[in-house]
Amino acid sequence: MKLDKFITDEESPRLIERTREFAEHFFEREGTHGFSHVERVFNLCMHIGREEGADLEILALAAILHDVARPLESAGKVEDHAAEGARIARHYLRSLGYPEEKVEAVVHAIEAHRFSRDPKPRTLEAKILSDADKLDAMGAIGIARVFMYSGEHGRDIDASLEHFEEKILKLKDIMYTETARNMAEERHRFTVKFIERIRREIEGEI
Repeated sequence: MKLDKFITDEESPRLIERTREFAEHFFEREGTHGFSHVERVFNLCMHIGREEGADLEILALAAILHDVARPLESAGKVEDHAAEGARIARHYLRSLGYPEEKVEAVVHAIEAHRFSRDPKPRTLEAKILSDADKLDAMGAIGIARVFMYSGEHGRDIDASLEHFEEKILKLKDIMYTETARNMAEERHRFTVKFIERIRREIEGEI
């Protein structure tokens, strides 16, 4: 996370780096939703946020904290990592004396980042976080993550391809921001070409 590329306010980088250290402790292992995913979502958020005129500090904090409860959900300890992550983020940011209005802006973005569940994102920052999270499921990274997940859960190639059809190929049509829609188009094309190629290889055509 190269913060000076995105945020020039003197205090923000220190706050964000402290938050990064806090969030990283929740991730004991890598995987489909490891901390590397958080870092990619952060980078996507900063890119989209600059283009869309978002509050980069709120967006950065939301991006870093958005999946802190994902390991708890994976372990069956909580039902919804977005809701639990929002609770953790609220407690953490309040402990730092962060302004309450900004706390709630970060919390809302985390609560609303899952496209398949309510609440829907109301703010620009929440929409960008949702878009960035979806973008990381597309393109070359998205393909790698699908097969990482399949390896983690014993899913075969056919089941993986079904997942592309049922979820991944629909993501480009549910982006909120223009910047993300443009990025999604290229990632979608790449994914479609990959699926076409692997299906031909399965049939022995290449």
